[in-house]
This record gives sequence, structure tokens and C-alpha cells, in this order.
Amino acid sequence: MRHHNTNKKFRRERDQRFVFMNSLAEALITREKILTTEARAKAIRPYVESLITKGKLSTLAARRGITANLGGRVKAAKKVMDVLAPRFKDRKGGYTRITKVARRSSDGRSSAIIEFV
Repeated sequence: MRHHNTNKKFRRERDQRFVFMNSLAEALITREKILTTEARAKAIRPYVESLITKGKLSTLAARRGITANLGGRVKAAKKVMDVLAPRFKDRKGGYTRITKVARRSSDGRSSAIIEFV
């Protein structure tokens, strides 16, 4: 039974899904705005927002936790701690915005832009 199991699998195994989410999070953190599918944007939103909230603590343990959650991507973790977390220091949550874009004509997928507010 799937009680309270609400995460999307994206037709990937657990390890592949973990790396996939890390790469999406890194892309959003480094570029601050990405175009992706609506389902992917909705899945990555809580993941990235929790990283920003951890970054607001500005401790060594938080920095190491963010780096571990991003799969050892030090550059993205550094940007979270030094750029993004201070930007949202007075904000209690809702650091990202998802904007729906027109469907793609080739295969009809629903696209969305996810960006930092």
C-alpha cells in the first residue's frame, strides 16, 4: 500500500532518482531559473527550499549537510550558503516560484519554469 508515499518515482530506481534530484537541484541553484516539466518542478521545490532553510543557519554542520544532500557538489553548496540564504534571511519560506508554460507541440508535455523569488 502507498499510504503517505507521495514522492514521484520518474520511472527511476532509488539511486538514479537520488542523483536525478541532485542534478536538478544543482541546476536550479547555479542558474537560479530552469525550464523543466511541471512534475519535476513540483518535485524539486520542497527539496531546494529545505536546502535554503538549512543554509540560513550558517553553521559548519549546515554547510556539510547541504554538501551531502547535493551529492558532494561543493560549488552549489557554497552558493546556497553565501548567496541564496542571506537573500532570503527575512523570509520564512516560499523561496521558489513555479510558472506554467505552454505545452510543447512535439509531444504535448506540460512545461514549467521554476525560479527563485
